[in-house]
Amino acid sequence: MAEKISEFEQRVNKLEELRQMGVNPYPNDFIATDAAKKIIDLCAGLDKETLEAKNETAGLAGRIMAFRDFGKASFLHIQDRTGRMQVYVRKDLIGEDAYKIFRNFDVGDIIGVEGKVFRTKTNELTIEAKEIRLLAKSIQPLPEKWHGLTDVETRYRQRYLDLITNSEVKNVFVKRTRIIQLIREFLNKRDFMEVETPMMQSIPGGAAARPFKTHHNALDIDLFLRIAPELYLKRLVIGGFERVYEINRNFRNEGISTQHNPEFTMLEFYQAYATFEDLMTLTEEMISSIAMEICTTLQIEYQGQKIDLTPPWPRISVKDAILKYSDAEEGIFTDKKKAFAFAKKLKLDIPEAFSHGKILLEIFEKAAEPKFIQPTFITHYPLDVSPLSRKNEKDPSIVDRFELLVCGREIANAFSELNDPIDQQERFRQQVLERAAGDTEAHIMDEDFVRALEYGMPPTAGEGIGIDRLVMLLTNSASIRDVILFPQLRPEKA
Repeated sequence: MAEKISEFEQRVNKLEELRQMGVNPYPNDFIATDAAKKIIDLCAGLDKETLEAKNETAGLAGRIMAFRDFGKASFLHIQDRTGRMQVYVRKDLIGEDAYKIFRNFDVGDIIGVEGKVFRTKTNELTIEAKEIRLLAKSIQPLPEKWHGLTDVETRYRQRYLDLITNSEVKNVFVKRTRIIQLIREFLNKRDFMEVETPMMQSIPGGAAARPFKTHHNALDIDLFLRIAPELYLKRLVIGGFERVYEINRNFRNEGISTQHNPEFTMLEFYQAYATFEDLMTLTEEMISSIAMEICTTLQIEYQGQKIDLTPPWPRISVKDAILKYSDAEEGIFTDKKKAFAFAKKLKLDIPEAFSHGKILLEIFEKAAEPKFIQPTFITHYPLDVSPLSRKNEKDPSIVDRFELLVCGREIANAFSELNDPIDQQERFRQQVLERAAGDTEAHIMDEDFVRALEYGMPPTAGEGIGIDRLVMLLTNSASIRDVILFPQLRPEKA
């Protein structure tokens, strides 16, 4: 009894048979003159008789996604970047030799087809093949058609296969690209200039995070993948670019979760002669306009939660949020020991070396943050967790800063920028002390940035928006890995 060979081996055998027949299974000379959507749009509204009289022809290339063989005739569905189209192949129309080659085609193969467009008895728009050619032989079979690619890790690791077999996944990334385009259009219309700043930095600054470290051989210096572009963008404001933005990668050497990937996309923008309150209004306008374009409504659903993105969005301070959603007393905001004791009551594991502001922030994140399902601006953060923010004029223990929360998670972070070089240098010194005490995410002293401030930075407000989390929200995606084409994974085991 002959041993049954695998489908992979069958396809390899077909590949060899095609070569023996003089067929190049990987040519590069077919020109696709049309796309599936173009054909569908062109023939929309044309009935069978009208289309027959019109004698419309098309040239299309794509991947075979379905194959029904009836001996001397076959129906295929091919998929290109714009959609799917049915193809009808008849032996007597393409010729016996061509049909013999065609019999070696499989689901997954990439083909080119030219022929007449018609409607079948069931009214399905179809190309009747006059010529059909193999453009790339697929020797790996696609996942079983009724179930598609379902294993989560395989979907992330073999994203190309995920995109081929799961149209809803492809649609998420189409929307992601459109969201980024809309952000650019929104900012460009408001006279912002897009710029690029270094992704390898000698001093990692602009955020509280642990950086990735590398080494530059020619300069013989250690460099860090940037955790944020903030300090470089502010240098540009000082230089006279009063409205700047950057959309690019940040890298943070921290945990991986449904909300965190070590490499992620961030929008940062800075506007001179503006305050953090101005940016709240701008943020409402930007996100609500993008939502209307992508979702066609401001009442969206995210993981079972109904979210209303209609501006204006509520604003509440960190202090008021803690008081609203916990049994904390006013005293925790002026007495570090009371704050520490209340944190213990909430079963928070906080080192005693933590500053008063950090303790309050931990309390907020535990007691209040998850409560903010609808879009809400959380304002006026403690001074010592905001070393680059401008102090509030009425209460110097807090800063003019906000975070935008939706579904209990941060989407944006913004503040009126600190532009006093003496104050900035002192806050950097305090961060250095905290770093020496063991806080690996504390900021590093950046003398050049302080020097830049000494030349004068206009009053400015700046903001960062997590693109991945925004895309998650607007595409109803549960995990950040669902909106990153190639999320970070451990290497495959041998």
